[in-house]
Amino acid sequence: MDYKYIEQLLERYWEATTTPQEETILRTFFSQDVLPEHLAQYQPLFVYEQTAATEQPLGDDFDRRMLERIGQPADEAPKKVVVKAQRLTIASRLRPLFRAAAAVAIVAVLGTAAQSAFRQTDQTNEAWDYNSASYADTYQHPEEALDALDAGLAEISDMLNSSTSADSLANNEDVQP
Repeated sequence: MDYKYIEQLLERYWEATTTPQEETILRTFFSQDVLPEHLAQYQPLFVYEQTAATEQPLGDDFDRRMLERIGQPADEAPKKVVVKAQRLTIASRLRPLFRAAAAVAIVAVLGTAAQSAFRQTDQTNEAWDYNSASYADTYQHPEEALDALDAGLAEISDMLNSSTSADSLANNEDVQP
């Protein structure tokens, strides 16, 4: 038997170009008991509506039985979660952009401040001189410079030690009752 018309209808069905009458023809054809082998695979698709109507719907006690299976008492129904919709305003949508703009502004201000600090001029209104050849030695002998360096480092060390010991004393006083 020639099933070219049904095959053409199936092809159009997969392309979603069939009319409701043609789909009815397909349902009628696939509701037969005897179908060719190459078309039998499509039968469940077209007879589903008919078989679903004959199936028994869920009973009134379905919820109770399912709750008993999962171990929850039947009288305690699951609580519904209420989700409130949140309005999104333009300001809340643009907030990440505002934060990014603020970060860029802070970096720009700090960069400008750092540049202006390095461009400070002294009383002669000349820019700072970074040329090492123009610096004059303040000490005539290297031993004097070394002694001054040692004294400065010792003073810094004493200040750091005194602040560390003051912090540890303050912490110990807080800890002890």
